[in-house]
Amino acid sequence: MNHMEKAIELSRENVSSGKGGPFGCVIVSNNNEIISVGKNEVICNNDPSAHAEIVAIRNACKKRNSPFLNDCEIYTSCEPCPMCYGAIKWAKINKIFYCNTRKDAQHIGFDDNFIYDEIINKRQNMIQLNHPQGIKAFEEWEQCDKKKIY
Repeated sequence: MNHMEKAIELSRENVSSGKGGPFGCVIVSNNNEIISVGKNEVICNNDPSAHAEIVAIRNACKKRNSPFLNDCEIYTSCEPCPMCYGAIKWAKINKIFYCNTRKDAQHIGFDDNFIYDEIINKRQNMIQLNHPQGIKAFEEWEQCDKKKIY
């Protein structure tokens, strides 16, 4: 079984289990070793961030004891949503392989176009609240000798 087939198998297992949406993911090192797998756990964990890619990234980073997976590739049963894409980039994974498109996902009820629309049209409902103490943590971080830049 290849890595995409494994991601698809995980997505189908998730349909049977009812634990989350039909999404699966595999993270593979550059020497072709499976580092981590993930299934969508949104429903079983009541966690909207528990997409298959996020679950797999969390597991891989924990296993590696590092926030970086720059020597890895990710195989996911569906095109990553904006949140997952962001996590993939933060983990420094360079190659993303996916099977189904976001339009395929939209067709079965997983429509994230509202997120893309907000990003594209810069309509995020965010308001900056300036506070004199707000910058203190950043200033302290700048001076901290224990910090680890990521």
